[in-house]
Amino acid sequence: MVTISNCLWFDGNAQEAVEFWTSLVEGSAIGDVSYYPEGAQLPEGTVLMMTFTLAGEHFSALNGGPQYRFSPAHSIQLNAPDQAAADRYWDALTAEGGEEGQCGWCTDRFGMSWQVIPAGLGELLGDPDPVRAARANEALMVMKRIDIEALRRAADGE
Repeated sequence: MVTISNCLWFDGNAQEAVEFWTSLVEGSAIGDVSYYPEGAQLPEGTVLMMTFTLAGEHFSALNGGPQYRFSPAHSIQLNAPDQAAADRYWDALTAEGGEEGQCGWCTDRFGMSWQVIPAGLGELLGDPDPVRAARANEALMVMKRIDIEALRRAADGE
């Protein structure tokens, strides 16, 4: 059977990122870990490759060097079960050098882009009443952290 996973390229800090992410997201775990041998491009014993899961989704992390960086063109979408969980994730991801972005996007201290989405966003933006959906979308466009209650109030015209 074929499987597919994302391989993320790091410049020496794959282990730190993976340990942080798997400690943050429930249902996550580190799998196989391999290390650079003596005489390789990074110091002997530095993590070469790690496999891990985030909420059951499979990833690999490769310490490949400085040639490539993350960009917002690739993000991890984190669908939180409620506003409180979304807020916890947002706070953790934007701490220690992370940055807030627009419409629920943020970048963590490792440079990875995340979309932190509380439950209910899809229903508001896809409301069958086009006026309600447009109001919710307009309110979303000026938010950084998504506030689902504020979007509901906006959809209601408040």
